[in-house]
Amino acid sequence: MTTLGPRALNRALLERQLLLRRHPLTAAEAIARLVGMQAQAPAPPYVGLWTRLTGFRHEELAELLTGRAAVRVALLRATVHLVTADDCLALRPLVQPVLDRQVRGVARFAKAVADLAPDDLDAAVREALADEPLTTKELGAALAARWPERDPDGLANAARGQLPLVQVPPRGIWGVGGLTRYATAESWLGRPLGTGATVDDLVLRYLRAYGPASVKDIQMWSGLTRLREVVDRLGSRLRALRDEDGRELFDLPDAPLPDPDTEAPVRFLPEFDNVLLAHDDRSRILDERRRSAIFTRNGIIRATFLVDGFVAGMWRVTRERGTATLVLEPFGRLPRASRKALEQEGAELLGFMAPEAPDHTVSVEPLPS
Repeated sequence: MTTLGPRALNRALLERQLLLRRHPLTAAEAIARLVGMQAQAPAPPYVGLWTRLTGFRHEELAELLTGRAAVRVALLRATVHLVTADDCLALRPLVQPVLDRQVRGVARFAKAVADLAPDDLDAAVREALADEPLTTKELGAALAARWPERDPDGLANAARGQLPLVQVPPRGIWGVGGLTRYATAESWLGRPLGTGATVDDLVLRYLRAYGPASVKDIQMWSGLTRLREVVDRLGSRLRALRDEDGRELFDLPDAPLPDPDTEAPVRFLPEFDNVLLAHDDRSRILDERRRSAIFTRNGIIRATFLVDGFVAGMWRVTRERGTATLVLEPFGRLPRASRKALEQEGAELLGFMAPEAPDHTVSVEPLPS
């Protein structure tokens, strides 16, 4: 059985995540290949596509959203993901157990729907959303009018878990504000949820985008449990490997495994990028000692940059008096060549994120001790 070290796993992940070079794909093609992009906030998917694709423009993703070819919906790990319309309809039924578990796991949500027949909630939500998309508060008020003894916010959030509710534009459009409004996926996309995709298909797509990986990795990414039986069922369709600690890994036989010495360019990853969230063992890209700095207590996953393929620090953009500044916070001393490459790539990033600012600067600041 082949053993893969951290650099081999790193280069495999970067290749499959479109991070070893920029690719001439459309935004829709990239989103499908990545099996969606985590998207709690509107901006991160734009940056994530910019760092992966050649010539990506804000308008391309905005047009996918307004044209209903892509949507933002609670999906993997019960978190908001940007996915193609096809994947929304195909994958949402597969991860419904994850959403159900989230509702049961939050006392306020569970109490709001206790002893309430799922079909009754389903019908009430669809009736409330029949005329126009609603905010969480508006949906909760509509549901509480039917069940006045129940918590409106709990009802609305439980509905978001039980039904596939998509966030409709202008939410998710670059530079446009506004409250989050929901519609059912079926009404927004004009098609019913799919029934053809299987969890086996989901596992195979995960490995194509994130492998090689362990069963725990697949479960971490999807939120699903008991996937060992799925891997066992796939049997000969998978290749068995191991990492240097002896963990059993699985992969597709034809998936790329680049040379560990393959050069990896500097790359800027946005907040919540799935590269940092798709494995139980993140050592292939992140030093575990740095995790607490990136994964904050309030649920934010900080934006990071890669040097030689591994997370080497965090970044943010500040704006003041007409100047947009990219602030780099490296975890350690940056080699001169890497710093120059980051400054060059950072200047391009500022041009993408703040084209309206007259002045752009890149600043390197030490992390607080």
